[in-house]
Amino acid sequence: MIDDLYFIEKYAYGESIVHRLDARIKLLIALAAIVAIVALPYSTKVYELGAVLFALFALLWAASRLPPTVYLRRLALILPFGIFLVGFQAFVKNPYYDVFHTIATLPFGIEVYAESVEFASILLVKFVVSISFIILLSSTTKMQDMIEAAGRLGLPREFTLTLGMMVRYIFVFAEMFGRIRTAMETRCFDPLDRTLPYRYRLHQVGYTVGTIFIRSYEQGERTYTSMLCRGHGANAGLYIRRKPLRHGEIAFFAATIGFIVLSTIVVYLQP
Repeated sequence: MIDDLYFIEKYAYGESIVHRLDARIKLLIALAAIVAIVALPYSTKVYELGAVLFALFALLWAASRLPPTVYLRRLALILPFGIFLVGFQAFVKNPYYDVFHTIATLPFGIEVYAESVEFASILLVKFVVSISFIILLSSTTKMQDMIEAAGRLGLPREFTLTLGMMVRYIFVFAEMFGRIRTAMETRCFDPLDRTLPYRYRLHQVGYTVGTIFIRSYEQGERTYTSMLCRGHGANAGLYIRRKPLRHGEIAFFAATIGFIVLSTIVVYLQP
């Protein structure tokens, strides 16, 4: 997983219409799609809006010229967390329904309700659509461009500076972990070796994590001292140059946002 960190932006350097779009447009489109699907009340109408928004995502993903396996691989990393939360809803009486019908009875008196299964499927649609647009954004936009776009949209400079430093030094911490892991391997130690006592493995992993935190703190001190030597202070911020939007980008943004808003209104007003 740590090794994959060095290739986290591999696909963001692609060449396509979506890649060349201003990061502000992609950020706002993703935000609009997420707000639209999340704000729609919990009902079967979510299926319709989810299908429309996912079709929009699929169109943008095809325009980005990225292989579907990239999306499926990144979705597979996040989906288990959503599946756990969604699957749990099938056994709970949620406040969105007044009457519940049991469709299955499991051991220990656990019951599965038809209404709860429907609610879980609605929640799954909201989750998949939201995550899909986030994957599209992260796969076609560089992290630095995303931070600068947030700054141009009004994100306070304290946040942009902090996020900029995080992006800049996250790879330094990953390299630290790599050196520690190499040192452990040269001593023939594998923290995941099942032949070792569990408590011993847990102690060694905790020691490794603590070492990383200490080295990160020391690196932070050195970085802060270097920043002060270069004129950084309480009023320092990340420099963000002005970047006007092109007419084509404005037209695309207006059309996409209009499509999302209109689709949400049409689905919501349906009887």
